Amino acid sequence: MASVDPFGRTDKLDDAMLEALVVRFEARGRHPVFSRMLNEYLDAMHIAGTATVLDLGCGTGLAARAIAHRTGFSGRVSGVDISPYLVAAAKRLAGEEGVADRLDFRTGDVRRLDFPDGGFDALVAHTLLSHVEDPLAVLMEAARVVRPGGMVGIFDGDYASLTFDHADPLKGKAYDEALIGALVTNPRVMRQLPRLLRAAGLELVTSSSYVLAEIGTAHFWSSAIEAYRRLLPKAGVMSEDEANAWAAALRSDSDARVFFGSSNYYAYVARRP
Repeated sequence: MASVDPFGRTDKLDDAMLEALVVRFEARGRHPVFSRMLNEYLDAMHIAGTATVLDLGCGTGLAARAIAHRTGFSGRVSGVDISPYLVAAAKRLAGEEGVADRLDFRTGDVRRLDFPDGGFDALVAHTLLSHVEDPLAVLMEAARVVRPGGMVGIFDGDYASLTFDHADPLKGKAYDEALIGALVTNPRVMRQLPRLLRAAGLELVTSSSYVLAEIGTAHFWSSAIEAYRRLLPKAGVMSEDEANAWAAALRSDSDARVFFGSSNYYAYVARRP
C-alpha cells in the first residue's frame, strides 16, 4: 500500500495528534542512546566551531537546542519545519531551556528554502529524510544553502528494519509491515544515502550505524507505541480497536518483561566541496 506518512504531513494533522507527536519527539530525544547518537554526529561535524547552522525539518527543535547547549558553541541556529504547530512548540521549548536568543524557528518547505546560496556553515537533518517524497531534492537544497567546505549531518532510522515481537509471529510480521508501509514514506532511504549524497554534489566524510533494541522492557519504544496507536487508524491500516489491541499487547509484554522492539539507525556526515 502507498504510505500516507503522517510524519511527512504534520501541517495537516489536528492539534491533538500533533501534541502526541511533540510528546514522542521529546521523549525520544531524552533517551540516552538517542541523545548519544545525535551528539556523536555533531562531534563529527565539529559543530561547536560553526557560526551559522540550519536545522532542516526541525520539528520540536531537539537538534537545534542540542547544538545551542554545546560547550563552545556561540553561533546561531535557524530551524525550518512545515508545521506551524511544531514551530510554535520549538519556540516554547527553546524559551523554557533558556536558549531562545540563539535560535530562530520558522515555517517553510524543506524542498524550496528561503535562504541564499552558501548562507550556512553547517546543516543538520535529524529524522527528516525518511518522511519526504523526494530525498534527493532535499539534499540538493541542503548542498545549495551550505557554504563550500560546510558540513551536512543526516540522521534517520532505517525503518525497513523496524520490528516488534508478537505472541503470534505471523500476525507480528503483518503488523510490522502495516506500520512501516503506512507511517514511513522512504523506509530504506538511509541505505541509499551514499549514492544520494554523491548525486547532490556532497562528499561523504564519515558514517555511523546503530541498533536501538529493547529486550524485556520498553522505555524508548513506549512513547513510539503510543504515538503509533493513534496514527495507525489515521493512516487507514488498522481500526482504532485493532490499534489499541496491538499497543496493549506490547505494553503487556513490557510489563511481563518479554518485550522486543528494534530498529537500525544511521548517521552520515558529508561536506560540500
